Amino acid sequence: MKFSTIFWDSDGTLVDTEPLYFKVIQEVLKEVGIDLTREWWVDEQLKKGTSAFDLARDLGQSEASVQALRRKQDKLYLELLKAGVRVMEGAIQTLEQLHGKVPMGLVTTSRKINFDQIMASTALAKYFDFFITREDVVHEKPDPEPYLKAWERSGLAKEKCLVIEDTERGVTSAKAAGLTCFAIPNELSKDNDFSKADRVLNKLEEILEFI
Repeated sequence: MKFSTIFWDSDGTLVDTEPLYFKVIQEVLKEVGIDLTREWWVDEQLKKGTSAFDLARDLGQSEASVQALRRKQDKLYLELLKAGVRVMEGAIQTLEQLHGKVPMGLVTTSRKINFDQIMASTALAKYFDFFITREDVVHEKPDPEPYLKAWERSGLAKEKCLVIEDTERGVTSAKAAGLTCFAIPNELSKDNDFSKADRVLNKLEEILEFI
């Protein structure tokens, strides 16, 4: 089937920001004696969408402490993004070939302030017709709301819409919205369960075969 529009995830799919986010939140939580492991991050955050701040609450941090940690994490993460963001291999070449042929949206769980900085650091914004960030939804991935909003924005039949994701929770969100979803695992998400994905691709450029 040939698709008429693409809804892209951002972090881990188009930009290599997930290791940066993990590094920052790991450092912040260490200040209150919490050792955030890579295994927890992959199993809970990338697979299920569980926040590391929920872990802090579960381990006895007060709500005031959690909010202070969150503010510090937000500040440090934004500083890292301003220092530079690496675009995933094949992303620019693929977007260049698709630009102008099909409308594309970007659907991310990033906060708008961080997302805007990512776009400023990478100059990727020009390829997209619309953006949906964390502030645009009530429920984040793996809930279907983000991709249902993208589908509504497109005005197309669901079978004409293709979602590109890099995590299990993203695939869960897209499939719960009734959309076709291709997964492209990265180094952090490669052990996620992608059995719900319609296809698992090895590289971004493979998407061109379906448009």
